Amino acid sequence: MGMPAEYVSTREIGGLRRTREAELAERQHGVVSRAQLIGLGLGEDAIEHRLRVGRLHRLHPGVYAVGHRVLPREGRWTAAVLACGPEAVLSHHSAAALWGLRGHSGAIHVTVPTRSKSSKQIRRHVSRVPADEQAIEEGIPVTTVPRTIFDLAATEPENVVENLLREMEFRELWDRLSLRDLIERYPGRRGVRKVRLALKRLEDEPSGHRRSPLEERFAPFLRRYHLPPPRFNDWILLGAKRYQVDCHWPDTNQIVELDGWQGHRTRTAFREDRARDRALRVAGYSVTRLTWNQLDDEPEEVAADLRALLRRG
Repeated sequence: MGMPAEYVSTREIGGLRRTREAELAERQHGVVSRAQLIGLGLGEDAIEHRLRVGRLHRLHPGVYAVGHRVLPREGRWTAAVLACGPEAVLSHHSAAALWGLRGHSGAIHVTVPTRSKSSKQIRRHVSRVPADEQAIEEGIPVTTVPRTIFDLAATEPENVVENLLREMEFRELWDRLSLRDLIERYPGRRGVRKVRLALKRLEDEPSGHRRSPLEERFAPFLRRYHLPPPRFNDWILLGAKRYQVDCHWPDTNQIVELDGWQGHRTRTAFREDRARDRALRVAGYSVTRLTWNQLDDEPEEVAADLRALLRRG
């Protein structure tokens, strides 16, 4: 299947292969700004001609897609940053999506140093972002991971802040300027208390990355009923084999498997789960399986049972 009729390769913009504006667009995920085109030597008439013949497509005032309108999300992010000026950086929910901390759809979030009006496509935040709180990722100016989490803590609930910290830890997205440094730099900023609390919780519990939505719900459930935290996605070594389990309380024989439909819906997965449970029980472990419905419908009974099992373990 060929490209759509309106598609023009960036290698052929202006009828010439490998033009400077085409090379620039390739580095910027398919987008350029009017200021950049003028800087490359194009006049206003040349830019308007390219717009008329469909070699440029207006995305925002002064920002264009080159050759076609079909852009990757990185292109949309770059276009939003270009539209907000030379000191703008991708931030908040959009920065979290760029760093892989969480998904996001909707308006693109950009932080700018001076107040300007948001639009349906771009949500502008006003703040000066120091150089050590900025990075370049995928060629896009963006807030660092710690600054991104710090910004989101102002509006997101505590469990979301904690999940963002866990994802940062799992992906090893460390930065020279840490979240603790940001707390010292901005002690009175909104969200500081949530960041402090999330950092404290991570320090107080064994390490381990939580993967599924059910696992993310299980940690607050344990805190609500004053149950000790487990090690999430822990490895159990049995002879030459090792098995990864959802939750294991170190120094006990207690294991909890969280049965979400997504991870256990195939016949093969069902069979493998039971074979693993059997091997663990033979080795002396106690394996308890919990479902989403059980946490919702009978939380107090589940909490009481887990408390008794942990005492026994």
